[in-house]
Amino acid sequence: MAERKLGESPNDLVIITGMSGAGRTEAMHAFEDLGYFCIDNLPASLLGQLLAVTRGEDGALTRKLAVVCDARNKDFFANLDGELDGLKASGVPFRVVFLDADDDKLVARYKASRRRHPLCDEGMTIAQGIEAERALLYQLRVVAQDVVNTTDMLPMQLRAKIRELFGEGGEREGLAVTVYSFGFKHGAALDADIVIDVRFLPNPYYDPALKPYTGLDAPVRDFVMYRDETVEFMKSWKGLLDCVMPGYVKEGKQQLAIAVGCTGGQHRSVAIAEATGDYLRTRGYRVSVTHRDLPLAESVRNELSDGAANGAK
Repeated sequence: MAERKLGESPNDLVIITGMSGAGRTEAMHAFEDLGYFCIDNLPASLLGQLLAVTRGEDGALTRKLAVVCDARNKDFFANLDGELDGLKASGVPFRVVFLDADDDKLVARYKASRRRHPLCDEGMTIAQGIEAERALLYQLRVVAQDVVNTTDMLPMQLRAKIRELFGEGGEREGLAVTVYSFGFKHGAALDADIVIDVRFLPNPYYDPALKPYTGLDAPVRDFVMYRDETVEFMKSWKGLLDCVMPGYVKEGKQQLAIAVGCTGGQHRSVAIAEATGDYLRTRGYRVSVTHRDLPLAESVRNELSDGAANGAK
């Protein structure tokens, strides 16, 4: 099956609109997490220019776009209906998401934020501003493909709804997992969500035949992974991952870092980090594996090799 070009699906150009206070900012964050290029508060008359500068030489979009056009633009906003008609006439697919909430909820949110409603002129109440905005947005709500009522939604529930509507692949693929190895003697893992210390496992460093190698090399990997201690550990480690990972997905977490540490970051942690990444991939997660301190081990190995070569001369 040929890979489709960006811009051929209505999901590639999303117009976000709706009531002020209904969650547009949270929706924008969700779209950013899904890889969209997001623009907030764009005057409707600039939609055509935006598309012109985001098309490649072949006419396809270079990135998926999510654009907020709302009543904050007032006079400019009145052009949105005409701009959408122009997109239809040009054969440009798009999708309109209208965020809504009950009036009393919107009033409560504005009172809590202490911000001024964008349609409240001098002497108007928040309720009157909301009424004016509803009248202005009526036609857009009618034509929107998706109307999301956020009255009883928490922010994480709105993010989950956006992922449900626009995410590609399963929910687990929406969580970007980085697994990295490190050596405690080179400093702690400061940016990890989960840190596992594998210094209790037998250390290949003390085997002269294995010392120059790393956990990426088969002799060290086999030494680490086929030990009875490691086999038992991996059973428990996989059980822990199976317990916590679905919780991170449910919470709406978009990025997770798992750090695996040993003494030098060369042998045990490297092998376990690779095995951890392989396991998470089989469970449907999007995973990258890196090794923070492996370059240090490689430089030491090169120095030893150079020294041995010079000694042979």
